[in-house]
Amino acid sequence: MLTTPVIRGLKNQVEHAEVHYFTKPEYKEILEANPYIDKIHTLQKDLGEQLNQLKYEFYDYIIDLHKNIRTKRVISRLGIIDFTFDKLNWKKWYYVNFKVNKLPDKHIVDRYLEAVDVFDVQNDNQGLDFFIPSHSEVNISDFPPEFLEGYVAFVIGAKHNTKKLPVSKIISITNKMQLPVILLGGPEDYENGENIAAKCEAPAFNACGKYSINQSASLVRQSNVVITHDTGLMHIAAAFHKKIISIWGNTVPEFGMYPYMPNPASKIFEIRDLSCRPCSKLGYRKCPKKHFRCILDIEDAEVASKAADLFYRQ
Repeated sequence: MLTTPVIRGLKNQVEHAEVHYFTKPEYKEILEANPYIDKIHTLQKDLGEQLNQLKYEFYDYIIDLHKNIRTKRVISRLGIIDFTFDKLNWKKWYYVNFKVNKLPDKHIVDRYLEAVDVFDVQNDNQGLDFFIPSHSEVNISDFPPEFLEGYVAFVIGAKHNTKKLPVSKIISITNKMQLPVILLGGPEDYENGENIAAKCEAPAFNACGKYSINQSASLVRQSNVVITHDTGLMHIAAAFHKKIISIWGNTVPEFGMYPYMPNPASKIFEIRDLSCRPCSKLGYRKCPKKHFRCILDIEDAEVASKAADLFYRQ
């Protein structure tokens, strides 16, 4: 998602550019409808043999927007000119360990774009891209009538527990909102979704694990407002310029991964100035300090009030 402005910039601004994308198989679905990508290659078990085959694509350049050991192997084997970006890992490490922020005030998308400065690619300020195949569009008219006048898309999952609200707080927020809610997440979130939906006083539909990523994106696109943790669906919501309420726990927006060019009314909720935050650039299964104040101190009533405000705002 966060690389899509680079893809679009290369395709639209570099004459005769042919853009191939190399990614893991699980990410192919979110890219396959992107009209700015000419060909997608997915990582195979035998990377060595795959790289031998990729040599016959006769690439001119590699744009490395991952910058890890595997991508270094790709660059080394193909033996062509590459361009990359500064991951700022030592500055993130310094922030996590010493709570001193030396990071630039720059979104990672803008740092990605610096990798293609040599091609004179400029930021077109169109934000992120997400293209939903027609067969993945969800017809909201198939939902109960309570959802037809609008709903809140509430993304209840996250890869790490320290990045997400506990079930009890999600229930509290939904009941304070008193708005129709569609709960979004993966199969691992299904049970929590059932628990939340059963205790919601307003109409609630548990969509966790029932839809593909593209179908979930369709539900995000059709929503009035999105409440989300620091997740992929947050970035998808930003691609649709949705009104986003983003909840931040042990990670911080200063890492450069906050919603990129969402609706201007969007709001970040976080507990600033905690001496233990950020405690990781990724997250943990549980709070290392055992108090989990970065999430538990977020006021449910404030989140619910802001969601209601954005829901009715044109």
